[in-house]
Amino acid sequence: MFIAEFAPKQLKRIQRLDAEDFDFPTFYKNIGKDTVQDYILIDADPKRLFNKIKKSCELIKAAGGLVKSAKGNYLFIFRNKRWDLPKGKVEKGEKIKEAGLREVEEECGVKIYTNDKKLCKTFHVYTLGNKIVLKRTNWYSMTVKAEPKLIPQKEEGITKAVWLGADELKPILKNTFPSILQVLEEASLL
Repeated sequence: MFIAEFAPKQLKRIQRLDAEDFDFPTFYKNIGKDTVQDYILIDADPKRLFNKIKKSCELIKAAGGLVKSAKGNYLFIFRNKRWDLPKGKVEKGEKIKEAGLREVEEECGVKIYTNDKKLCKTFHVYTLGNKIVLKRTNWYSMTVKAEPKLIPQKEEGITKAVWLGADELKPILKNTFPSILQVLEEASLL
């Protein structure tokens, strides 16, 4: 879903929704889980509209990383039948950037050498019981020394952790989340 002042130029068709009477919980409950349709809300004040939507959800803050090895490869995980990047919830009293580093180290069994600049912030929505959750994830560029062996955190549902070169991302792109594509785009990997 896009929220903007005007419709962006793009190749894919976007279904425009009425922003004036938009009720996010109703919209979210009525779209199918496997929908591939893009939607747009056009409003003179997109930030106000986004804040209204945000208030209708439970907000969870998370952080993660796009980790590059000394060999120039990138760390990817396979969780819940999809390719992903390591990330997780920010704990109480923890700084967001520190949470990203901790989550990557825990989920993949690596020691992060540098936790560099913030790449971007993504949002995604899911249900938890009867609640609609809006997860805001801050993504950071990270590095490791050499190319350490990866140990996927099985208790987090991670079945694989791999190093892939920028030229090996095709299988990832076919089976990942839009938010991960956004991170890869911000890192100039797409």
